[in-house]
Parts: sequence; C-alpha cells; structure tokens
Amino acid sequence: MTGTPAARGRRMRTAEWMRGCSPWCDGTAARPLNTFHKSGVSSCAARAYSGDVATTPNELARDRIVALSHNPTDLVAFWRDVTEVLRRTIPHYLTPCWYTLDPASLLITSHYQDGLPEFPREWLANEYYTDDANKIVDIVRSATGISTLHEATGGDPSESIRWHATRKMGGDQELLLRLRTRSGEVWGALGLYRAPGAPFFDSEDKAFLVSIGPHLAEGARRALLIGEATDPQSPDAPGLLILSRDWDVLSTTPGVERWLATLPDGEWGSGQLPSAVLSVAGRALRRSENRAAANEVAMARVMNASGEWLVLHGAVLASGGDARVAVIIEPAHPARIYPLLMAAYELTERERDVTRMVLQGSSTAQIADLLVVTQQTVQQHLKGIFDKTGVRSRRDLVGKIFFTHYEPRFRDNERRVTSDKPVRGGPAQA
Repeated sequence: MTGTPAARGRRMRTAEWMRGCSPWCDGTAARPLNTFHKSGVSSCAARAYSGDVATTPNELARDRIVALSHNPTDLVAFWRDVTEVLRRTIPHYLTPCWYTLDPASLLITSHYQDGLPEFPREWLANEYYTDDANKIVDIVRSATGISTLHEATGGDPSESIRWHATRKMGGDQELLLRLRTRSGEVWGALGLYRAPGAPFFDSEDKAFLVSIGPHLAEGARRALLIGEATDPQSPDAPGLLILSRDWDVLSTTPGVERWLATLPDGEWGSGQLPSAVLSVAGRALRRSENRAAANEVAMARVMNASGEWLVLHGAVLASGGDARVAVIIEPAHPARIYPLLMAAYELTERERDVTRMVLQGSSTAQIADLLVVTQQTVQQHLKGIFDKTGVRSRRDLVGKIFFTHYEPRFRDNERRVTSDKPVRGGPAQA
C-alpha cells in the first residue's frame, strides 16, 4: 500500500466502511461497479447484451449530451461541446445562444453565443420592459417549455421587436427551450435560429430538444458549481475534491476541508472520508459505467455537526487512464436573492416572497393561491413593495431588480468569458 500515512489510513477506513455497504448505499453488499467491464466485456458490447443500443442519429446525439452533462467542466466548454453536437443534429442559423437563469427569480445571469461577446442592452430592455412575444420567462413557465416566435405570434412575427432584432442578424425563426432539471429547478434556456426560407422547426426537432433539456440543465448547474468551487468569491462557496477509483484524495479546492470536517462519521485529519462522500462518489461511478443507471442522481443532502444542511454532488471526470470522481460540497443556503431584497429594500419576509413570485411571472391570482391569501392581500403587499422599491408597476419592479442586481452579474460574466474565467450564477453580490 502506497501513499502518505493519511492516505493509507483513508483507504483502510474506506475499505472497512465498504464491507458493510456498497458505494451507493443501497443496502447491498459491495460489488463491482461494472459487471460487464470486470468480465472483460466492453461498454459498447454491454449495450448489445442489454438490448439498449442507440441507433438513430438523435439517440446517439442524446447519449453524447448526457455524457457531457455528467462530466464536470467549465460552463463555456460545456456549451461549446453541446453546440458541436447540435450543429450535426438540429440545423440552425449561426450559433446557439445559451443563457443561465437564477432558479429563484428566473432572471438571466449570463449568456454565451459564439460571435456575440456583448449582449445588446436594448435586447435586455425588450426582455424586461416590453410586452413582446416569446420571452424567456414565458417559455420557462409554459407547460411544454419550448416555443418558436412564429408560434407565439400566430405565424406573423412582424410586430415583434425580437423578430426585427433577429432579422438584423440575418435570421428569421427563433426557438426557445427551457433547461429545467427533473427536480424542477430552471437553470437556463437555449435559443436556436433559422434563416429566412429555411424549414420551420418541426415536431421531431422539438421532441429531441425537450428530451435533452433536463440533461442540459444538470450540466449547467454542475458547471456553475465547479466554477464557483475553483474560483470562490465568498466563505460559503462550494468545495471540490477529486478522488481516485481507490478513494484516494488527489486534489481539493480551498475551503473544502471546512465542509468535510463537519460531516458525520468522517475524520479528515486522520484520513477517513465521510460515508456521504463515498456514497455520492460511488453513485457517480455507477452511473458513468452503466447506461441503465444514467438517470440515477449522484447527489445527497446531509446535516452536518453544526445543524446546517449540505448538498453533495458527484460526477466522473472524463479523461484518459483510471476513472476519477469529483465530489462537490455546497451549503444548502436559501437563494441569494432573498437576503439581497431584504437588505436593499427592507422588505418583510412576505413582501420578499411576493417579489420573488412577481419576478417569476406569477399573476396576482397565482400568488394568492400559492400563499393561501386573498388577492386583495396580495395587492396590499404589492403596494408596500412598490413604495419601498420606488416603482409603480410589476414590470418596473422586474426591470429595476434585473438592471440593479442582475445586469452587473450578466456583464461581469461577459468579461469573465473573454478572460477564460468561470461563469458565476445568481445576482451580483454587494
């Protein structure tokens, strides 16, 4: 057995733990993560044995996107890799436009489109201050999560400001897709375009895009976490550790020791990794090696010794040689927009909740139903919110919150992309 005393101790304690429980904690004895691989059968052959083989171009493209979403990487690299897959699968004009959204407010936090380093401010103003069709928040809240501008305008987009902006870029059609995880969190949106005279996006195109939407959302979320862990901006930033297949710690990011030391049944100083870390890492390995487990979530929510909830995410690094597993640890803190609203405008907790729902596009009736109050009570809360924020309407409220607290993050992310720095999510921090 090689390595430092701490590493050797970590392996021994890990082996002891694994004798009682499999790496993914399903209550069974420890077993090989990939029976086909251990018996000398390749992963491709394993598909043939299981009868689950991707055969069509769309299936192959979807498999590739699923694999990319499971592989920790920076956000822009993820968008670029998926763009290359889409280029060969869904014909479109120029390049896709990728957005990240804050799940708490559904406001845009970044964009990436090859050839458009700076998003025109008038396009943002149109998104948040006008009554135009096919807005991102409308698609995100819709039943299907996908729409084209032509559909939203009844086939005649000539009155749409965004259509005229698309025409100036040489395009004609616009399709927007919601990127929402299976757990219901919206992390982004995708815009695809087609030139004048091109065929309309059809049902097959849309079905394929809807099928990859959850995977794109998971990939975006994971990439944002990786970026924040490797380039932290606050003491409670996520931590990242890379494990070998033998559960040796190969590398860590600053601050991860803080989170590890508080997890139950772990002794970081003596080389024992917490069981929650091993469980998430094991599930990530299983998912990467077994296509039948591709939808398994390598994630856990654990209360630490201080009574705080932490969320752990696992993913396998795609690289040559032996498999390595990345485990991300983050505090399960409330959305950043909450303390920002209360500090900047002295909103009460109920006013904060109403503001969040307004940002997400909820109507007065919908807010009343969700909060179990009357519509008159909602209107009273709105009056107080308008007074405190200095606006006169819902639209002005959304615009003010975006341009005051989110556009600075949006523009900073544009600069970070050109400087090859990780993209960040959420509103700008004070």
